Amino acid sequence: MKRSKMLLSMVAISSLQLAGAAWAQDSSMPPQPASPPQPQSQPLMPPPPPPQGQSVNPPAPPPGSTDPQQMQTQATPPPQPGQSTAQTTTNQGVQVQVNSTMPQVPSGPAPSFEQLANGGKSISESQASAYPLLANDFKYADTNRDGRISKSEYEAWVKKS
Repeated sequence: MKRSKMLLSMVAISSLQLAGAAWAQDSSMPPQPASPPQPQSQPLMPPPPPPQGQSVNPPAPPPGSTDPQQMQTQATPPPQPGQSTAQTTTNQGVQVQVNSTMPQVPSGPAPSFEQLANGGKSISESQASAYPLLANDFKYADTNRDGRISKSEYEAWVKKS
């Protein structure tokens, strides 16, 4: 009896595996979408020289263009404190300078608790956005993690910062 159950189980498992393999081979693959043709890059060739005796002025580049000649004539301001500068050269041989700075955050004396809480007993996260330094440190200032800053939490945060 045990032997027949085991044999029957093996036959059932084998037939399921065979049917699964046949089904997997039978299903046709969906057609691959045709990829758009890649644009062929052509080397940049300078325009032919004008005929002798004629002068041709090039058209003015549109505003905001990245014309290499126009970019080279722009003055580069001196770096300011807290500013980082990077220079690189593009494939076309144009030198590019990138300047970045941190935004100025208004600092100074912290506003009073009453002013930020609008007369309430605590400061919510949306109310803290009125003072960017507190909004940045909201989770740090909220020591009991209740989502609100009490007057004692605010005063402790002001002393630490």
